[in-house]
Amino acid sequence: MGYEPKDKDNILRTFTIILTFCLSFYYSTSFAGEADVIKADFRENNNSYNFSVTISHKDTGWKHYANRWEIISKDGTVLGTRVLHHPHVNEQPFTRSLSGVEIPENSKIVTIRAHDSVHKYGGRVITIKLP
Repeated sequence: MGYEPKDKDNILRTFTIILTFCLSFYYSTSFAGEADVIKADFRENNNSYNFSVTISHKDTGWKHYANRWEIISKDGTVLGTRVLHHPHVNEQPFTRSLSGVEIPENSKIVTIRAHDSVHKYGGRVITIKLP
């Protein structure tokens, strides 16, 4: 009792289909890379700050896109979050603002990081020393 050539062909065909599906899914979701912060500006406004942040990410659609950026203190406390509600496939890089961010006196050095729906954090960040 063994495999007939016809059975081997069916097994090989099934394996090829599964492998093709897995690779196409992997490539479509992972090669957009991580979201990078490429520019960040701020303006002091009374007791708070307004930030304007430029993100670069090769959004591929709803399954893989830059979905937020955050301002964090040196100790990792999130001081402000700008949620990005949709992919920016045809708008790269893109800039979005966040106003009214209160920065504690002991947190005058902040880092801005971006987040994407697949890789989470890990792209390029920018660290700013506030006045």
